[in-house]
Amino acid sequence: MPKTYTGEDIDVLEGLDPVRKRPGMYIGGTGRPGLHHILWEVVDNAVDEATNGYASTIEVVLHEDGEHVTVSDNGRGIPVDEHPEKEIPTVQLILTTLHSGGKFDASNYITSGGLHGVGVSVVNALSEELVATVKRDGKEYEQRFRRGTPVTGLETTKESTRGTGTTISFRPDPDIFESVAFDPSWIREHLEVKTYLNRDLKIVFRDETSDERYELHHEGGIQEYLGHLVEDLQVSPIHEDVFMLADDDLDEEGRLEIALQWTDAPKEQLHTFVNGIPTQDGGTHAQGLKSGVRSVVRSFMDTHDLVPHRLEIKGDDTREGLVAIVNLFLVDPQFQGQTKDKLNNPSARSLVSGALRTDLEQYLNDHPSTGEAIASRVVQAAKARRARRSASSGSSGGSGSKSRLQLPGKLADCSSSSASECELFIVEGDSAGGSAKQARDRDTQAVLPLRGKVLNAEQATLDRVQSNTELSNIVQALGCGLGDELTLSDLRYHKVILLMDADSDGHHIATLLLTFFYRYMRPLIEGGHVYIAQPPLYRIDAGQETHWALDDPDKERILDDLRSDGRNLTVDIQRFKGLGEMMPATLNETTLSPEGRRLLEVDIPDTERMVTEQTITDLMGRDSSARFEFIMQHAAEADELDV
Repeated sequence: MPKTYTGEDIDVLEGLDPVRKRPGMYIGGTGRPGLHHILWEVVDNAVDEATNGYASTIEVVLHEDGEHVTVSDNGRGIPVDEHPEKEIPTVQLILTTLHSGGKFDASNYITSGGLHGVGVSVVNALSEELVATVKRDGKEYEQRFRRGTPVTGLETTKESTRGTGTTISFRPDPDIFESVAFDPSWIREHLEVKTYLNRDLKIVFRDETSDERYELHHEGGIQEYLGHLVEDLQVSPIHEDVFMLADDDLDEEGRLEIALQWTDAPKEQLHTFVNGIPTQDGGTHAQGLKSGVRSVVRSFMDTHDLVPHRLEIKGDDTREGLVAIVNLFLVDPQFQGQTKDKLNNPSARSLVSGALRTDLEQYLNDHPSTGEAIASRVVQAAKARRARRSASSGSSGGSGSKSRLQLPGKLADCSSSSASECELFIVEGDSAGGSAKQARDRDTQAVLPLRGKVLNAEQATLDRVQSNTELSNIVQALGCGLGDELTLSDLRYHKVILLMDADSDGHHIATLLLTFFYRYMRPLIEGGHVYIAQPPLYRIDAGQETHWALDDPDKERILDDLRSDGRNLTVDIQRFKGLGEMMPATLNETTLSPEGRRLLEVDIPDTERMVTEQTITDLMGRDSSARFEFIMQHAAEADELDV
């Protein structure tokens, strides 16, 4: 009989309990990105003081154990007086209550990155311990917390002190996070971006794990940042001068900075920020940039008769090779979610587009040589796109699948048209797909995310296989046809790499895909085109050394080697739950880059063809008796499953 459902079954989470119960709702997850997100929340509060003119210096200290961080600023200091309604010190209210803070009223902060009143209270909730130190009114105060709960009252630690400011020192809770070890290089990079976006700001970062100290200050602002990005991309600008826009009075809604430069890169690179927060998924301000660039460039080319006869110019052509930074400050930004990855303000599109159109149009007219160089780059992009389309439609002589090739929408294609150097990574899920798209070499590596577990091709008819969305996307991306109509010479990528999580679900999906390739696209396997990626399951940090382990036996081998060296090293082990939680740089280093990755080529020796046929029939076919027998024979080996 079903259990009754009454009011007694309804839980009411008080205080910060919701944060500890569902941390992912507030910080996006409990992996490395989520761990660093709580640091960004504290840093953003300090940066808000600086952005609004109340602070000039911020210091961030990663302590010697790598798991304890202190952030200090010389701003006004969090108020310490008793809150008139709650009758507790205001600093305690802010640190222990969701949706409390001074940023709901624009008279306190004209613009801010922390808007929802949940930032520092979430940090407190997810910290094993947190200490808040405030200097105000000539005194110094301190209050200590443990997992969001005060363990002391607000105490006066110094009756007389100079200056003002806030210091937050915290240690993340290992009961919440998969690993509480911070990445110094990631912290430094994040802090440096803050100083590019706020040219008057100085941030000192002390990394006690390596005894390094960095003073970060960039008076050149986003123009200097754009030069840094172009240099890192290892591309060449097609015009020397950088377009800069600075509007400090954006229709009384905020202020805007834009830096643009076209390069010979095969793709556009857009970096967008709102109130100092990186909006990785773009949003309405990014849409405004694209709209403005398209409109101005097309207008300039039409006015100066720079469009060749019968050549169609599309929006993507006008932005190919563009490296752009949008640094927008709004009084009331509306983000999608607490992690603030996407801006939703409808007005931001017209604000950015309008400001850009006016200034960029005037700039190109005043710098005709720059405008002509950009126009030449756009024409080059449009001709290359037309050539790729013509080659795709005509390469098979009108009879093969490429003459009707339609690429799936989720495919992030590479720019190279040489199939021999191109690779397609088939990944499970949009999260892993997003990481892989950021980590890949855009010239030669394409990424196709799949949704969930694909159809078991061993138990399906050809009609079902062809009508299955995920398998159909693979066939469309590869471009060489299916079954008896497969034409290997039309294959668009000479390496087809299955990139799945290093767990049992990932192995299952890889097996389903291999079954599909074996039954319906076997020439790919026989031609040596199918590979299985070997992403690490563990990261092992031993002193200054980092090792990557494929699985548990590999982990034990590495640990044994470290022990046999006789060195007394502190070893930290991180287990990756999935590819989506890996930083793009880590995914590139361990799994995508040809220099560091490990690939297994799928090969069927002549002597094993009958065994392969029987194995696939037994394990993937309709008759379950063979599977049952296999499971019973190998049950003792399955002592640790990811379920």
